[in-house]
Amino acid sequence: QVQLVESGGGLAQPGGSLRLSCTVSGTIFSDYVMGWFRQAPGEQRELVASISTTGNTVYGDAVKGRFTISRDYVKNTVYLQMNSLKPEDTAVYYCKRGGRVSIYIDGTWGQGTQVTVSS
Repeated sequence: QVQLVESGGGLAQPGGSLRLSCTVSGTIFSDYVMGWFRQAPGEQRELVASISTTGNTVYGDAVKGRFTISRDYVKNTVYLQMNSLKPEDTAVYYCKRGGRVSIYIDGTWGQGTQVTVSS
């Protein structure tokens, strides 16, 4: 079955950086849009970034210019490089395999990884 395993979350100071990884198995990685979502306590889950099969990227307004999504077709892994972190970036971050053309298609989620930004 399809599995998404995330890693790289943790505690960072404001202005710091973290890199999240999501390794995918049980599916043809190159056929699907991949993305990262986040959910803070009491808030709805929101799109952070997505990357298409051809490398086109989309970012949420809150993270544009600070976060970068990328994917490695050899390692079947999608990354989220997070720079200039702010306390409001604190959330559980989820990796998602979407559809062949859209991240919003009902897909498969990872288990989530906590990111906390605090001094």
